[in-house]
Amino acid sequence: MPAARIPHDEPERLAALAAFEVLDTGADERFDAITQLLASILDVPIALVSIVDAKRQWFKSRVGLDASETDRDVAFCAHAILSDELLVVEDATTDPRFRDNPLVQDGLRIRFYAGAPLCVDAGLRLGTLCAIDQRPRQLGPHEREQLRLLARQVVALLELHRVSHQLAAALARVRTLSELIPICAHCRKVRDAHEWRTLESYVAAQTGSRFSHGICPACLHLHFPEHAEGLVDPR
Repeated sequence: MPAARIPHDEPERLAALAAFEVLDTGADERFDAITQLLASILDVPIALVSIVDAKRQWFKSRVGLDASETDRDVAFCAHAILSDELLVVEDATTDPRFRDNPLVQDGLRIRFYAGAPLCVDAGLRLGTLCAIDQRPRQLGPHEREQLRLLARQVVALLELHRVSHQLAAALARVRTLSELIPICAHCRKVRDAHEWRTLESYVAAQTGSRFSHGICPACLHLHFPEHAEGLVDPR
């Protein structure tokens, strides 16, 4: 069984996948509605939202399958993420990429597979929306378009999931900064749960902000008067 090639942008793809924070999250009826609809439209027993991780494919939603993940080495979806186009396998027993696959020879005994890659804005493919059957079959133009359209809806849900998590994290940071923060009256260090740290490092940890340093006119006159000649003292 030839293994799927690794995408040329695999490091970027995995980084994007991590940023979506979707792996190993709980069931979501919005994703489930799409897989159920796909199974009905294509009249297949199995429909999946498959997310391809470094070593596995994990199913955000599944119809007709008990397993929550499989090894990437045997995943049809690992082949589907190599292109922006649909991957349609009409009879896996005659396809040299899959005929020796254990999911074809044993277990699920896959014959038909159709997968639409889940392409996010950066052009990276996080996984697929796919349909599986235990009998050979073909996929017509209308069915192909329905699969593509539903895959776009899955991507929209993934984007919504990512933005929701980002907003929740930002709100948590705002709440932290709005609390009473212990600060040293002498050195101006801030105490968090673990240690005393500089104000800059504390704010950077909470917000991701970066700092640059300068000197205000008042301090320039006070501490470096020799460099303040000709400047109006703001005090």
